[in-house]
Amino acid sequence: MKILVTGGAGFIGSAVIRYLLAKTDADIVNVDVLTYAGNLESLGDASASGRYWFEQVDICDPVALQAVFERYQPDAVMHLAAESHVDRSIDGPAAFVQTNIVGTYTLLEVARGYWLTQPENKREQFRFHHVSTDEVYGDLNASDRPFTETTRYSPSSPYSASKASSDHLVRAWHRTYGLPVVVSNCSNNYGPYQFPEKLIPLMILNALDGKPLPVYGDGLQVRDWLFVEDHAEALYTVLMHGNPGETYNVGGQSEKTNMEVVHCLCQCLDDLVKDKPPGLSSFKALISYVTDRPGHDRRYAVDIEKISRELQWKPNETFNSGMWRTVRWYLDNLDWCHRILDRSDNKH
Repeated sequence: MKILVTGGAGFIGSAVIRYLLAKTDADIVNVDVLTYAGNLESLGDASASGRYWFEQVDICDPVALQAVFERYQPDAVMHLAAESHVDRSIDGPAAFVQTNIVGTYTLLEVARGYWLTQPENKREQFRFHHVSTDEVYGDLNASDRPFTETTRYSPSSPYSASKASSDHLVRAWHRTYGLPVVVSNCSNNYGPYQFPEKLIPLMILNALDGKPLPVYGDGLQVRDWLFVEDHAEALYTVLMHGNPGETYNVGGQSEKTNMEVVHCLCQCLDDLVKDKPPGLSSFKALISYVTDRPGHDRRYAVDIEKISRELQWKPNETFNSGMWRTVRWYLDNLDWCHRILDRSDNKH
C-alpha cells in the first residue's frame, strides 16, 4: 500500500509518518511545502527508509500535485496539511483561507481526477482521509455534553472557520462525485516535535529561560488533550477501517483547564530540572495572566464513543503519562527547538 501524506513535516503529520514506518509495511510519500512550522528533522531517520519519499510541493499548486499523483500512484491520501495556529489566524486570516480552503479544494480535484483514471478495483479501495479539528464545533458550556459527530458546526475563529469550510468541501466531493472519503475531527494534540509557538512547548522554553508563562484570561478554558502518538494510531485506524462518507471524532479523554495544564507542566519541570533560573524555587512562580484572545472558546470536549465502538480505538496515554513523556522529550531535545525557531525566523 502506498499512502500520500500532505503536511508530513508538521507536528501531527510527522507523527503519522513515524508511526506508519514503524508499525506498518506501507510506502509513504510526504508532500509538504515546508512553511515555518514544517521541519524534516521531525521525521527522524525516515529518509533512510526505502519506503519513504519527500516532495516539496504546495497543495495549492494543481500541476505539481498532479505530477506527484502520476509519479507515485498512491492507494490513499491522508490530508494533514493546514495552517493551524489560532492567534496567527486572527492576525493574518488570508493564509488560512488559501491553504485550508483553496488547498483542500485543489487536492480534492487532483485526487478525484486521479481516482477516476484507476481500474475499478483500485477505485473501490482508494481512500481520501481528511484530518480536521474539534474547533469546527464551536465551544461548550460546563454542563454541555461533549461534541459528537452530529454536533452542529459553529466555528469561532478564522482558523476553525477555514477548517469547517474544508470539511464541507470533502463531504460534498463524496456526495456529489462519489470520492471515497473519511473525515476525523481531533481534540488538542500535544507531544514531541510540536512547534514551539503552541502552549506546552512555549511554556517549557519560557520556563527554562526564566520568562513569564502567559495564561490567557482566567486560565479556566477547558480542552481535551490527546497525545500525538495516540492520534497517529487513530488516524491509521480510520484510514484502514473507517466507512466511506463517515466522520470519526478522536479525543484523549483528558479534559483539563489551561491552568491545570500549566501547573502539571511546572510540576514536571520542578521534578526534572535541577538548575532552575536564579532565585526561582518553583516554575509556578513564573505564571502570569494576560489579556484573553478575541473570541476565545471556553470549552472543547470530544465524545469518542463512535470510534471506540466501531473501530475499537482508545487512547493509550493518560494526560499525566503523556505530559511526562512530552516534558522529558523537550528537555532532551532543546537543540531541535532552537534550530526550528531559528529557521522559522529566517522564513518571515
